[in-house]
Amino acid sequence: METIPLAQRVRPQTIDEFIGQDHLVGPEGALRIFLDQSMLRSMLFWGPPGTGKTALGEILSKNTSRPFVKISAIHTSVKQVRQILDHSKQQPSSDKRTILFVDEIHRFNKAQQDCLLEGVESGIITLIGATTENPGFEVINALLSRCLVFIFNPLTDKELKGILVQAIENDHVLNQRTIHLVQTDALFFSAGGDARKMLGIFEMIILSSNQNESVSITDKLVLNTLQSQGHLLDKKGDKYYHSISALIKSIRGSDPNAGLYWLACLIEGGQDPIYIARRLIILAAEDIGLANPNSLLLANATFDSVQKIGLPEAKIILSQCVIYLSVSPKSNSAYKAIKNAEKLIKKNPNLLVPLHLRNASTRLDKSLGAGLNYMYAHDYPDGFVTQNYLPEKISGALLYHPADNNHERKFRERLKKLWSNLYKY
Repeated sequence: METIPLAQRVRPQTIDEFIGQDHLVGPEGALRIFLDQSMLRSMLFWGPPGTGKTALGEILSKNTSRPFVKISAIHTSVKQVRQILDHSKQQPSSDKRTILFVDEIHRFNKAQQDCLLEGVESGIITLIGATTENPGFEVINALLSRCLVFIFNPLTDKELKGILVQAIENDHVLNQRTIHLVQTDALFFSAGGDARKMLGIFEMIILSSNQNESVSITDKLVLNTLQSQGHLLDKKGDKYYHSISALIKSIRGSDPNAGLYWLACLIEGGQDPIYIARRLIILAAEDIGLANPNSLLLANATFDSVQKIGLPEAKIILSQCVIYLSVSPKSNSAYKAIKNAEKLIKKNPNLLVPLHLRNASTRLDKSLGAGLNYMYAHDYPDGFVTQNYLPEKISGALLYHPADNNHERKFRERLKKLWSNLYKY
């Protein structure tokens, strides 16, 4: 019985076999140019799982005939990275030095990334880092500035079908079977643009069928197979998976029990706890906001604590945060307010800052009257004086509408007192 997963067996070996990411490997794509010129620079591949990041890294390596070392950021220490650097340093010429592929590079801490930086700066290695997270947040600036960043997109249904047909035709196990692709909508929908996930589901269906009979792939067969496997979460999953959406919506809906369930699903499925904590910060601002300003403080403290502690104890910290955010009163008034401001800017672009609000930092500014007639609020009773702070054309625009909760009712009363001409609730 074949023990190597189908996705590994059918991984493309040449650029001509590679399907997807045409913006990178098409005729005008940057990576195609690198291949054609047999040149390589350190780079970061950013995109969802199963979109060809590792496969393309291996193809680039083969095209340059250089040693290729693949490591996982989860299982590799600083000591092991240094050993790879030392080995590459001993190569007689730079064109023989190692291409180091780091899977899930966002999981490397600062010390590990600093170690990589030494190798990239000195040219000892050519780094290819793969990440499902925004490298602007997860990769140190010094390393990021020395790498080209290429964005990988989720695969389309057409591309997924091409990969599936290619696998059926070329795999030594599948081409021994009679397989009919009657319906593929459920298969592609379940994959969510992830070729590895699609091939895993497909292989599961084939293995569970009678080897002596033909297999007809239908939507019903795919759904029945998935249901029989229970709740499955790809350990390399990211924000595109439904469980993180369910977590956010459960907290927004003030259901701590559902929130805890989906949190546990994510943790058990191998989701990065730091990613979960980051999403909780966004939720605290977007969905709770001014109804309970302390929620943002707790979410930030949760993020910091999870970074310091790590699993398994981090799940207790996340649990506390999920419960607190779930039972907190909800308001999206801050979210709606900034959206209102953005709409106003698009409707009235390029409005000038009123003269009395400008900083008279140059002689020209002073000659134009910058800063004149500005009233310093602290010079007036209660630290407030009525004056216009918006461009004249949109003076009186009302962007923030306090929601009906304990905190914002107090805000509303204060705004009515100060700006009675605007807030007439």
